[in-house]
Amino acid sequence: MRPPRLLAGTGAVLMRPLQTVGEILLLLWQAAWASRAAPRNADKILAHMAEIGNATLPIASLTAIFIGGVLALQSGFQLAKLGAEENLGGLVGLSMVKELGPVMTSLLVAGRVGSAMAAEIGAMSVYEEIDALRTLDIDPVRYLVMPRVLASLLTLPVLTLYVDVLGWLGGAIVGSVNPSINVSFQTFFNNLRQFMEFRDVLDGLVKAMVFGVTVAIICCYVGLQTRGGPREVGRTVTRAVVLSFICIFIFDYVITRLLI
Repeated sequence: MRPPRLLAGTGAVLMRPLQTVGEILLLLWQAAWASRAAPRNADKILAHMAEIGNATLPIASLTAIFIGGVLALQSGFQLAKLGAEENLGGLVGLSMVKELGPVMTSLLVAGRVGSAMAAEIGAMSVYEEIDALRTLDIDPVRYLVMPRVLASLLTLPVLTLYVDVLGWLGGAIVGSVNPSINVSFQTFFNNLRQFMEFRDVLDGLVKAMVFGVTVAIICCYVGLQTRGGPREVGRTVTRAVVLSFICIFIFDYVITRLLI
């Protein structure tokens, strides 16, 4: 390969991610601007909120209880060796609220609901329904993207609180029934109240809101960018979920670093 072509190819590879980030940010700005019409689209927003909740609650409930139980089981044995098993409630509670709750919930929403968003919008793009909306003078961002973004923004914090509570419950059950840990419900939740502050819950909710917007805007963007035939819809779903996971982990580190 000639040097100019090599440099051109390298430049294209380096610029493509930056272009994608710019286009996602532009779509986010357009969705935020279109949110002025949110009151007139309240029915769509509520429908998407119900869809996110119905699709996520069963798997989130099961996952949260077992995550809390496993966390209590692993940390409880270590605390018991140090004679500090009464601190189990604070450890499980803070871990769920500040990290595991928002991250786990957002990953479940991305895999369960975000994939459906990308597939639906991707299919509409493939079958030229997006162009049909523009022909009818209907803004696709206002009609398709904005309701999903606002629904994710509002639903993720509620789901995160629900997951947090079930995680605490799972940790308390494991701590009370395991004779090697032997932490009663009262001791568990007393210690939880002792260590938990409102700021900790607020930090988790901030993460949940950021992750909710991230998942929705990325899945909508990838869906709108779908081109080709029906086979491309499957690739769109994979790309949307993988990109959502990567951004969740990146933003989790950034937000944690800023909140410390």
